Amino acid sequence: MSPMPPVAMPPVAMPPVPMPRVLARVLRSRGGAAAVESAFVLPLVITLLLGVAEIGRIAWTGAALNYAVQEAARCASVRPGVCGTPQQITAYAAARVSQLKVPASAFTTAKLACGVQVQASLDYRFMAYKVFPTAPKLQARTCRP
Repeated sequence: MSPMPPVAMPPVAMPPVPMPRVLARVLRSRGGAAAVESAFVLPLVITLLLGVAEIGRIAWTGAALNYAVQEAARCASVRPGVCGTPQQITAYAAARVSQLKVPASAFTTAKLACGVQVQASLDYRFMAYKVFPTAPKLQARTCRP
């Protein structure tokens, strides 16, 4: 058996359809519903994921600042040859969080009744700063005899 040759069909002329019927058919159609639903939901999901990531980064940065402040105060009390001056203490603290690129000027020291107080203050900057325009100010403080 040989395949049948294609039969040429004359073009079918569509009768004009009134506009309300076309609009009703488009509104009943479910063809693009998934795309429209995704367009509504996707920005919310992306914002949620960025928010979770940023909260994790804030917690990590705050913990790193606390660690640097505690280590600098400990160095000032235990190793005065290495951390004897305020400049040495702030440089030591900045070196503890060098991966965050925190400048030494973010750290301050003071001699108080409790001992050597080391304090850090950092204006946090979000990765997605256009999504989250306001950022917290992270602070850490400790005093060690």
